[in-house]
Amino acid sequence: MLARHSDPIAAIATAPGRGAVGIVRVSGADVGPVIDAVCGRRLKPREATYLAFRDAQGGLIDQGLALHFPAPHSYTGEDVLELQAHGGPVVLQLLLARCLEAGAAQGLRVAQPGEFSQRAFLNDKIDLAQAEAIADLIDASTEAAARGASRSLAGEFSREIHGLRDTLVDLRMLVEATLDFPEEEIDFLQKADAQGQLDRLRAALEAVLGHARQGALLREGIQVVIAGQPNAGKSSLLNALAGAELAIVTPVAGTTRDVVSESIQLEGVPLHVVDTAGLRDSEDPVERIGIERAWGRIAKADAVLFLHDLTRCAQPAYQAADAAIAQRLPRDVPVVDVWNKQDAAPGAVPASGIALSARTGAGLDALRRRLLEIAGWQPGAEGLYIARERHVHALRRVGTHLAQADALLAAQAQALDLLAEELRLAQNALAEITGEFSADDLLGVIFSRFCIGK
Repeated sequence: MLARHSDPIAAIATAPGRGAVGIVRVSGADVGPVIDAVCGRRLKPREATYLAFRDAQGGLIDQGLALHFPAPHSYTGEDVLELQAHGGPVVLQLLLARCLEAGAAQGLRVAQPGEFSQRAFLNDKIDLAQAEAIADLIDASTEAAARGASRSLAGEFSREIHGLRDTLVDLRMLVEATLDFPEEEIDFLQKADAQGQLDRLRAALEAVLGHARQGALLREGIQVVIAGQPNAGKSSLLNALAGAELAIVTPVAGTTRDVVSESIQLEGVPLHVVDTAGLRDSEDPVERIGIERAWGRIAKADAVLFLHDLTRCAQPAYQAADAAIAQRLPRDVPVVDVWNKQDAAPGAVPASGIALSARTGAGLDALRRRLLEIAGWQPGAEGLYIARERHVHALRRVGTHLAQADALLAAQAQALDLLAEELRLAQNALAEITGEFSADDLLGVIFSRFCIGK
C-alpha cells in the first residue's frame, strides 16, 4: 500500500512526450500556498482562469489555465489544483519543479503511480472496482472494452455487487438471529423462507458472474496459437484473420522461424493470435529454436488452431506427422482442427473441424464464430461492464461458500454456526471486489500499476 497518505502530492498527469497541452496536478489538504506562488492570485473554485505561471524569481514559465477544486468536491476528495500548460516535456518539468518548491514547507512530494486514484478510493469518492475501471478505460484496446470500462466507472458493476451484498446481509441476519433460539432454529428458518432466499441469491450471483466473465473477456481476450506442419498455411491464416500482410508467406517450408503475433477484434473481444514455426524434426539450429518456442506458446495458449493441409491430408507420411503433433498438444486446451486450402482441394471433405481457404477467405466466418464460442462470448453483450480476473475469482469463491451454506441448510443439520460462517466468508469475498474488505498488499499491487499522475 502506498505510504504517507497525509502528504500533499504532485505529478504530471498527461502522457510523456510532446503535445499541445500538458497538465500538472496537485492534491493535498491545502493547495493554497502553491496557488499563491505559481499563479500569483487566488482562484475561483471550479472556474478556469487564464494566467501566467511564474518561477520563484517572478520569471515566466508559461501561460495557461489554472483550476482549483476545493475539498471535498474534487477527484481525490482533497484540495486539487490543475495547471494546464503547453505540452512540452521541459515546460511541464519546470512547472512541476516550481510546484514542489512552492509546497516544500507542507511536505509536497512527487506522487507515486496511481496515488491520485488511491486517494479518491481512500476518501470514498470511488470504490475499488471503479478505481480499477479508470485504469481499464485508459488501457482499453477495443471500443467495447472502453464502453464497458465507462460503465464500471459509473458504478454499474459496483451496484450489482452491492445488491448481492445487501441480500446476503439480510440472510446472515436471519441465520444469526436463530442462534439465540436453538430449539426453534429449523422451524424459524423455514417460516422465513431462508432456503428460498438463498436460492434466489445464488441465481442472482450466477447472473452477475456471467456478466463478469464477459467483462473480463472484453478486457483480457484470449491467446490463440496457430500450429501445424510446415506449409500448411499458418502465416496465410494469420494474415487472413488480421486482414493485413503481417507474416511472410512463401512456398518454401520453414519460412516462419519465430513467433509472429497480432491482436484482432471479434465482436469487441481481443484475440491475441500467434503464428508459429512449422512443427517437424529439423537439423537447422535456428529452425529448431523456433519450433521450441512454438511448443512453448502452445503450452500457454487458451486455444490452439491445429492447421492441416487438405492437399496433402491423404498422404500417409503427412497423416503420421499430424498424429504425432496431436499426441503432444495439451489435453486441457481447446483444439480446433482447421483444414486449409479448400480452394485447391475442393473434393476433400474432412470428417470434423472447419474447412476453409486462407487465400480466398471462404470458411473464415465459421472459424471466427468457433473462436468466440471458445472464448465464452455470448451475443447481445450490449450494456456489459468491464471486469477483471480477480473479480471473477472472488465471485466464484462467493459461489463456493453459498454452495456450502446451501448444503448445510438443506441437510437441516444442527450447525447454524457453520452456516453463518459460510455466509460471512461469502460476504467478505464480495467485499474484496469493491474494497470494503481488502488487504493492504492487494491495494498496493492494484494502484502501483496505474500511470503516474492518475
